[in-house]
Amino acid sequence: MEDIKKKTGIDINDKEILFSKSIKAGKRIYYLDVKKNRKDELFLAITESKKIVTGEGDDSQVSFEKHKIFLYKEDFEKFMTGLNQAVDFINDKQTLPISNVKVEETLPNSEEIKIDIDFE
Repeated sequence: MEDIKKKTGIDINDKEILFSKSIKAGKRIYYLDVKKNRKDELFLAITESKKIVTGEGDDSQVSFEKHKIFLYKEDFEKFMTGLNQAVDFINDKQTLPISNVKVEETLPNSEEIKIDIDFE
């Protein structure tokens, strides 16, 4: 296993996905993956994947632009508070109701995050 780590630069334990949820939203897909690091600590990896098409017809090429955020348990409460505030602000200020987004806060000791997104 050490040989694999040396050759690829990736520790196999860092890639262990314990739970995964994908959210399709137009040209984007959001992935919520619960992973375990080398210290056996769980964390949330949030990935946004956006489909990019360049060119037209036979010359068109498809690629995916990805962005990741790693969120650790000790930051869940503050992250959820900030996310709720941002979502509430958008819902209050949005002139055209394009979606109804509700993020349910969890108890500090809970390992569950619930995101309910309705796209119209």
